[in-house]
Amino acid sequence: MEGLSISSEPPSSNLADKRKSELAELIEDPASRPDYWHDWKWQLKNRITSLEQIRELIPLTRREEEGIKRAKGRLAMAITPYFFSLIDKTDPKCPIRKQAIPRLDEFGVASCEMVDPCGEDNHSPVPGLVHRYPDRALLIVTDSCAMYCRYCTRRRMVGEELPPMSIERFEDAYKYIKSKKAIRDVLISGGDPLMMKTEVLENYIKRLRSIPHIEIIRIGTRVPVTLPMRVNSELVEMLKQYHPVYMSIHFSHPREITPDVARACGMLADAGIPLGSQTVLLKGINDRPAVMKKLMQDLLKTRVRPYYIYQCDMVVGTNHFRTPVAVGINIMEELRGHTTGYAVPTFVVDAPGGGGKIPVAPTYLLSQAKGKVTLRNYENKIFNYIEPVTLPESK
Repeated sequence: MEGLSISSEPPSSNLADKRKSELAELIEDPASRPDYWHDWKWQLKNRITSLEQIRELIPLTRREEEGIKRAKGRLAMAITPYFFSLIDKTDPKCPIRKQAIPRLDEFGVASCEMVDPCGEDNHSPVPGLVHRYPDRALLIVTDSCAMYCRYCTRRRMVGEELPPMSIERFEDAYKYIKSKKAIRDVLISGGDPLMMKTEVLENYIKRLRSIPHIEIIRIGTRVPVTLPMRVNSELVEMLKQYHPVYMSIHFSHPREITPDVARACGMLADAGIPLGSQTVLLKGINDRPAVMKKLMQDLLKTRVRPYYIYQCDMVVGTNHFRTPVAVGINIMEELRGHTTGYAVPTFVVDAPGGGGKIPVAPTYLLSQAKGKVTLRNYENKIFNYIEPVTLPESK
C-alpha cells in the first residue's frame, strides 16, 4: 500500500525521521492530505504506537511520557493518525488527548477496582460468549481496536492485536446460542468488530442470522469515531443484507463529531441501520452538563440516538477518570426538560460484579399516597396527579 510506514524503520534512520516529519505534516495540515489518508488500512498501518513517534508530533508532559513507557502489552498505546489529528497539542487537558495518550495515573490502583468489573467472565458459558441477561448475549469476536481508550472496561483482554475468534471457538458459541431459544438478541463486540475484514465479520453475522430465534443483531463499535474511513460502501452493502442490524457507537465528546464521522454515520443510517450512542461519563472530559448536552444534541444532528450514559466502571487503573454518581444525576437533571427527549439518554451504573445495568435518575416522584402521587418537573414546580377512581355505573 502506498503511504507511510513509520513503525517499520528504526528510529535512528534518516528515512524514519523523514517519514515521521511527513506524518506530522499530514496531521497538522488537512489540505496536504493525499487520497491514502482516507484509506482505513493505511490509517491502521500508521498508528502512533511508540514514545519516539509521539515525541515527534506533540510536546508531552512528564506524566504522559511515564505513562507511555509503562503502557506495554495489553492496552498499549495505539492512535490512528486521524484521531490524533483531533488532539490539541498545546493543552494537556484536551478531551481527545486524555482518552488516547496513557498517563502515569493509570498505574495507581484504588482498592475497590477490579479486573473484570462487570463480571463478564463469571457469566461466560463458553469462551467468547457472555450470557448475563435472559434474552440477549454478548459475542466477543476480537481483541483489537483502532485506538485504545485509556478507560477501557475490558482492558484485561483487549489490546494484544490477536486474530479474530477462531472458527472452533465460534462453533462453541454458535451451538450455545442455538440451544438457548430464549436468546433473541446478540451483540457482537470485542475489541471492535469493525476492525475485521468485511468478509470475516459477515461470517459471524450470517451464521447468527441462520438461527431462527435470533431476531436482532447488534454491533458495538467505536471505529466510526476513531477510524471513520472504515465505514465504506463494501461494509455498508454487506450489513444491509442482514436486517434488522443495529449499531451502538461509543462517543465521548462533541469534538469527536467531525465531517468524516458525520459521513460514516450518514452512510450507516441511509442503509437502514438504527444508530445509538453509548457514552462513558469521564472526569475532565464530559462531566460538565453543557458538554454532555452539546454531545447529545450533535449526535441527533448526525442521526445517532443517544442511548446510554455509563458511570465509569471500577476497572483497574481508571480511578482518575471516575466521577461521583451525583455528577451523572446532575447531568440528567440538566438534560430532562431542557432539551428534546430524543437527546436524553438513560444514565446507568453497570452493577459491580455482574448485576447488570441499573438506571439512575433524578427524583421526580416526591410522594405516593392512596389515590394521589406528588411529582416535580424540570423547573422544580410541584404537581399532583390523581389516580383513577371507580365511578358509579351510568344508568
